[in-house]
Parts: sequence; C-alpha cells; structure tokens
Amino acid sequence: MSNVKRVAVTGAAGQIGYSLLPMIAAGGIFGPNTKVVLQLLEVTPVLPSLEGVKMELHDCAYPLLQDVICSDKAEVAFKDADLCLLVGSKPRGKGMERKDLILDNGPIFVGQGRAIAEVAGPDVRIVVVGNPCNTNCLIAMKNAAGVPAHRFTAMTRLDQNRAKAQLALRAKTHWSNVKNVVIWGNHSNTQYPDWHNATIGGKAAAQVIGDEAWLKGEFIKTVQERGKAVIDARGKSSALSAAQAAVDHAHSLFTVCAKDDTAALCVLSDGSYGTPEGLISSFPCTTDGKGNWQIEKGMPMDDYSKKMAKISIDELLAEREIVKHLLG
Repeated sequence: MSNVKRVAVTGAAGQIGYSLLPMIAAGGIFGPNTKVVLQLLEVTPVLPSLEGVKMELHDCAYPLLQDVICSDKAEVAFKDADLCLLVGSKPRGKGMERKDLILDNGPIFVGQGRAIAEVAGPDVRIVVVGNPCNTNCLIAMKNAAGVPAHRFTAMTRLDQNRAKAQLALRAKTHWSNVKNVVIWGNHSNTQYPDWHNATIGGKAAAQVIGDEAWLKGEFIKTVQERGKAVIDARGKSSALSAAQAAVDHAHSLFTVCAKDDTAALCVLSDGSYGTPEGLISSFPCTTDGKGNWQIEKGMPMDDYSKKMAKISIDELLAEREIVKHLLG
C-alpha cells in the first residue's frame, strides 16, 4: 500500500474547506505516517481565492503535504484520488424551499459522480459533506457507474459529535467519555439523536443523565437545531465543527470502529432497522480500517425511537422522489 494518499476536496476555498484542508495536511485522516496530495476543485470565478489557499498551505510547510493541485475541472481534481470529500454545494438562499435546494444541487452531483467513475483511483472512497448530503450522495452514487455503492457515504458525524458534547455537558464530564450515540435518518433537523445505546463513563447514558424529559426534549431539540443556533450566534454557518466532523468521518473509515463505539455514517440501506432499501440513511456502523463499513445489527429500538426515526426516513423518501429523474 502506498504511503501517499491523493485527497480530492470540492468547494475547497469555502468556509468548511478553509478549516478542513489544514486538518488533512496535518495527518488528521490517514495518520502521522501517510503523506498526502491535495487535489482541490472550485468553480472558475473562485480559482484566484483557491490559489491564495494554496499559498497558505505551502507557507505552513506541513511535513506530510507533498503537493497541492488546484483546478476548476472535476476530471483533474478527481484524477487517481483515493478519497473524495464532496464539500462544495449551493447554499440555501433566503426564502428557498428545501425542494429547490435539492434540485439546484442535484446536477452538480450527477457530474461529480460521473467524473469519479471515469478518473478516480481504483479503491476510491467518497464522503459527501455538501447539503443536502444524504440525497446528494445518492445522486453521485447512482451516476458513478462501476464504482461499488458501498464506497459512498454521507456525513452525520457532526450530529453525533454535537450529541456527544450535549450529553457530556449535562453529565458534567468530558465528551471522550461518551460512546455509542446513534444518529438515525437524514442530516437535517429531522434527524434523531438516539441516546438509548449510549454510555457515559461505561454506564448507560439514560442512567447517568437521570432526566428522560430533558433527553426527549431539550437534548433532541438542541442537536437538531444546532446549525441554526450557530448561525444566529456567529452570523455564519458551522465551518470549523463541520470540517472536524468530515475529518472524523473519513478517519473512522480508515481506522477500526468497534460495536461498543459505533460511527454514525450515512450509508446505503439494506433494509436494516426498517429503513427502506436504497436510501442513504444514517446508521450505527463498525469499520475495518480499510475504508469499509458495516451496519451494526441488533441494536434495540423502542417504539419511541422507531417513531422518531421514521420522521426522518419519510423525509429521505420524499427527497428521493424529488430527484428520481437524476438517479439514472
């Protein structure tokens, strides 16, 4: 196995990209012994800004960073890539309906899926970050002929990280002590952060928290609406935390995640937990450290959890219907 990994990043000069690239260059995904080449994609008008980002990456003199390639052509950015982080997407404008956002972004991911199929490396993995990431991932996957479907994942790691932090703050402990929080469904404000299988310091989270009303109320609401809260406070959408979550997600694929601390990954449903086959939905997953994941089976779901998860799954079904003409 080569100790040089080619990482393609779309929307690389954007807010998330600007936070993400230093993390990758410093070894955040593949570790301290693997060199990286960054292959950065932007729309043509943003290329001058991207060149400035390239200058800064050079000025950081990262030991692991071997080269930085900038382009407005997908076939250049994805060439021989081992990992593609699809960050760039059209943001939701004021007054824009979610349906309109989905339709505006769909063609972008049709083209990127096709380009990945044509030029990416033979063992490529794809992580979709740009929203609506679940449905964008489905579109890219369906248009990447010849690339196995299991290579595509989308990101609810940000939701998982947010949920861990909220549980830790409530329990007055460090978030590293919180394990196995599950995120079900869509990366949207319908997603369901499920604490029922989580542990805090090795004990059941529900037992440690001791406040079911808080868990079913403020906890869920805070995680679901955290993105809006950040915008209200900062005036801009989550960037640093989204970048860290993207690195955490990709790192999970290339390390081992066991069933006692599963990773929240949006992956192709096989019908597990009542989620219809063919959707890209968030599940608790284990990983083998080689880029492969498996849905962890047999986690108990009570009627409350099933009801909450179904709300998000129904949203994913509706989104798939909106883009069915883009699914090949």
